[in-house]
Amino acid sequence: MWRKSSTWLLIGLFVLAVAARLIPGERIIDDAYITFRYARNLLAGHGFVYNPGQPVLGTTTPLFTFLLALLALPFGGAQANFPLIAVLVSALADGLGVVLLFKIGQRLGSPAVGLATALAWAIAPFSVTFAIGGLETSTYMLLLIALLWAYLHQRIVLAAALGAAAILTRPDAVLLVGPVLLHYSLRAQPRPWQAGFWRSNAKAITVFLLPLLAWALFAWLYFGSPVAQSVAAKSNAYLVAPMDAFIHLLQHYGMPFVEYETFTTRWLYLGLWLYPFLSLVGTLYALRREERSLPFALFPWLHFIVFAVSNPLLFRWYLTPPLPFYILFIALGVQKIAADLLPRIAAPRRLAPLGALLVALPFLFNLHGWARYPDPPAARPAPKMAWQRAEEVYREAVAFIQPRLPAESQSIVVAAGDVGVLGYFLDVRILDLVGLNSKETLPYYPLDAAMYGDFVYAVPPALIRDQQPDYVVILDLYGRASLQQDADFLASYTLVQFFPREIYGPEGGLQVFQRNP
Repeated sequence: MWRKSSTWLLIGLFVLAVAARLIPGERIIDDAYITFRYARNLLAGHGFVYNPGQPVLGTTTPLFTFLLALLALPFGGAQANFPLIAVLVSALADGLGVVLLFKIGQRLGSPAVGLATALAWAIAPFSVTFAIGGLETSTYMLLLIALLWAYLHQRIVLAAALGAAAILTRPDAVLLVGPVLLHYSLRAQPRPWQAGFWRSNAKAITVFLLPLLAWALFAWLYFGSPVAQSVAAKSNAYLVAPMDAFIHLLQHYGMPFVEYETFTTRWLYLGLWLYPFLSLVGTLYALRREERSLPFALFPWLHFIVFAVSNPLLFRWYLTPPLPFYILFIALGVQKIAADLLPRIAAPRRLAPLGALLVALPFLFNLHGWARYPDPPAARPAPKMAWQRAEEVYREAVAFIQPRLPAESQSIVVAAGDVGVLGYFLDVRILDLVGLNSKETLPYYPLDAAMYGDFVYAVPPALIRDQQPDYVVILDLYGRASLQQDADFLASYTLVQFFPREIYGPEGGLQVFQRNP
């Protein structure tokens, strides 16, 4: 009876996760359009490039880019609907990920742990938002979750392949893959320093190293480096206050189920103590049952330390990877405490409603992070954090610029601080003012702190002066203390359109400048 009901339960969880990503529809994030443009150029014969003729590795997700290109082949190739393909892939990936989380929770704790974890992740705003946003996040999370499943089941060759795929999907996967490799090496028989280790693990070593070395060699020869340029660009272009990442991470780890939507941020005072404690209890409980779970229990905290110390500008999707593992060990901690304490209070039969509530609470908290009609108004429910104000105004800029372009627009250069929407919908060369996809941008950063004003990013006036793009499309915050204070820029460019929007504050909007004849 359990096997039959378990099958239907897994099907239900899969359908729930997929439906939660298809019902909102496409709400594509600007950065996802960058990957789409790489995939489209690849299929169009321009190579693995953002701008044809400029081999720059501006994406950190080469495997996802190749996957989109492969899936687009039977659906129009370079003319395929990449946003739709990305959302469908993400929905299926998260559906499979939820099923695996249930199986993992069942193995480490109980069906209740698996159900609580799977339900929470099925509708988690930090998962759904980036799935419907077209990012590689869902595919990446499936690879990490599948790595945990494979490692727990001692499927070492499969785990090695999944680890390599995860690194090629996002390089920060080394924060999990590295500890797994270390853990396996320390407990393997024979040991790595003994000759038998390499012979007995030759297949796993090959499937792990071969794709990574192949990509590194290709990237080195094609781009000049296997490290994405976006890594250096983001570290130099943004002015991040000290401890900013640490503070955001504290907020995230103290409210992993977006409890601020239910209790406001006051919940943080409880969550910062409650969840780490439950995670620690769950880790100790899991280790007694399966010591292979150790690297995965440590992963959320290693992720916290690395990002807090490096202090990058934390985009929201950077916060997603540790979350399902954090939720899993929190659920294990709840089970351990409940199993030890509750039978002393009442008979198990009377405690069944309380157990059901504990399973359902994470799901209910995450559900409260959804809106029936999210901002901007839409006809479908979606997570509240899946807002589209920036992408919508950039689409308006595309509609404004497109009719002004000549028939042969490849010679036109549009400079922008956010290049996703503009680059995907305009057939022009894009000058990436942050430097993710344009090498010529990097020497102009970092800027003098005064040019940033009250924001984390500013456009260098010297970059515009030297490159002389035909259009400059920026949020006014990007140039308020730099471009708008530069006499040469004001003399050379005319503001031809302004779209007022409340995006990063109560004032401002998107500016479109055109170079004077």
